[in-house]
Amino acid sequence: MKEAIGLIAGDGDLPLLLAAAVRARGHSVVAIGHRGLTRTELGACVDTLRWVNVGELGGMIEGLKQGRVSRALFIGGVSKAHFFSQASPDERALRVLLRLKDKKDDAILRALAEELEGEGIRVISPVPFLKAAMAEKGCWTRRKPSEREEKDIAFGWRMAKRIGRLDIGQCIVVKDQMVLAVEAIEGTDETIRRGSQLGKGDVTVIKVCKPNQDRRLDLPVIGPTTVQTLEEAGATALVVEAGKTIVADKGEAIRLADEKGICLIGM
Repeated sequence: MKEAIGLIAGDGDLPLLLAAAVRARGHSVVAIGHRGLTRTELGACVDTLRWVNVGELGGMIEGLKQGRVSRALFIGGVSKAHFFSQASPDERALRVLLRLKDKKDDAILRALAEELEGEGIRVISPVPFLKAAMAEKGCWTRRKPSEREEKDIAFGWRMAKRIGRLDIGQCIVVKDQMVLAVEAIEGTDETIRRGSQLGKGDVTVIKVCKPNQDRRLDLPVIGPTTVQTLEEAGATALVVEAGKTIVADKGEAIRLADEKGICLIGM
């Protein structure tokens, strides 16, 4: 067995997918799960699982060090809404938060990574373990974008990158070269619903990697649930950044999109 690798897990299916990929490479997995957020099924996918509250930084580091971990991965989200309503920051986490100039996602995640690396635990990117799940360039679905959608994609891509530089969010919703919704604290699914309601359906969604994003810590993610949200909201196209977006259960996401006539594209 190769060295143990730490896995700091947020919500969703990705921690399970990544744990399986890491173990397939011959590593044991020492996982940190967050109570009320991380799926309990993770326990069956890893060698060791320690539960902490959101914001319990000391417990997280202690668990990784007990597992003799020298490298660790962040995977799965912790929404700002959950953070503000459920977090129980310990003394160490409070010290980190107090020294930050702002509470933007990137700032918080980089500060957490610095704390781990100060303890001799190097934070690494999950991408080498998830190559099969990364978004590819081109249109993945049978339906190709219409002329109107192509114009909205070109417009929306520029807008999404500009917004991304401000570290506001990764996703925007556009129609007829107008921005209808910008992702903030509510997350991608709620942004899609809000933008589609304002545009009365037939909208295009663009989700990008923020230009200054630390790709070890917070890559954009889509999956079948995203496609279901698109269909329910009446959105007709989703564009993501190729090579920088994780697609959970890619085959099922494409199958659902084809079934609903939704266009999925990697740029």
